[in-house]
Amino acid sequence: MATPSYARSLTSAVKRLKLSTICTTPTQTRSIQHSRPRSAQPLPSELQSELARIRLPKAVQATYLAPLRRRTRVNADTVCKLQLRSYNVRNLEVFTDFALRAAYFLNLSVRGLRSLPKKTERWTVPRSNFVHKKSQENFERITMGREIQIKDGHSDVVATWLAFLRKHQYYGVGMKANVWDYGGLDAPTEMDEEAAKVAQMLGEVPLVKLTNGKQHGENLQKLLIDEPFKASWGAYTPSSGATTVPHGNHRVPTKSVHTPGLIKKATPKEATPNTEEKEQPQT
Repeated sequence: MATPSYARSLTSAVKRLKLSTICTTPTQTRSIQHSRPRSAQPLPSELQSELARIRLPKAVQATYLAPLRRRTRVNADTVCKLQLRSYNVRNLEVFTDFALRAAYFLNLSVRGLRSLPKKTERWTVPRSNFVHKKSQENFERITMGREIQIKDGHSDVVATWLAFLRKHQYYGVGMKANVWDYGGLDAPTEMDEEAAKVAQMLGEVPLVKLTNGKQHGENLQKLLIDEPFKASWGAYTPSSGATTVPHGNHRVPTKSVHTPGLIKKATPKEATPNTEEKEQPQT
């Protein structure tokens, strides 16, 4: 008798089963123990009092305080106006504070820190080409500025201050300085006195050695117009407006200038006989 279909399928399924042996898998466990932080040992009272009495350097304390300034006269003359401009407020404030501190240590009196009017610029451009050609986007740029005025300062000290700021210029900050120098009405007399002092310091030796007039006195005009003299200074180069180039092998014709006394006598060359044979007429 044949086995029913349901029993046949179950039997075939049992035949395909494969039993594997039991194997152990290694396992690892970790545990984390939280330890309480140990409190630091308290310092002795004497050491704490000594640490409290230690004063920071003035340069370090000054960073936490407003910059110091020198006193100015009522009717002080303005010798310099420094304008600082930037797109970033933080960079502008940092460099302005640095400039004020540098002026204090150079004994320059500063009058006010004026804020310049903001300059707002806007641009409207297409977003992109093709699909977004008709859509537009806006760009805006705001320029902020500060102005520092120096009163009653020596011109050399002001120049030193500006050079120091230019050397340590902060990134993203532009500078523009207007400097005034005041002088007396006796400027020509002072210049003559200064020239006399310089001549006395240098001595009686002339600064420029004059050449002998016999060498170039009479022939000076001829040397200026002479053709080799003009050629040595590039008068025959293509960009000088000279005549056309003679041929392709001499694009830039040059001529040498012979100085007197250095010209060597050329030895006469022996004449070479003409070796060309003339064709005789056929008889």
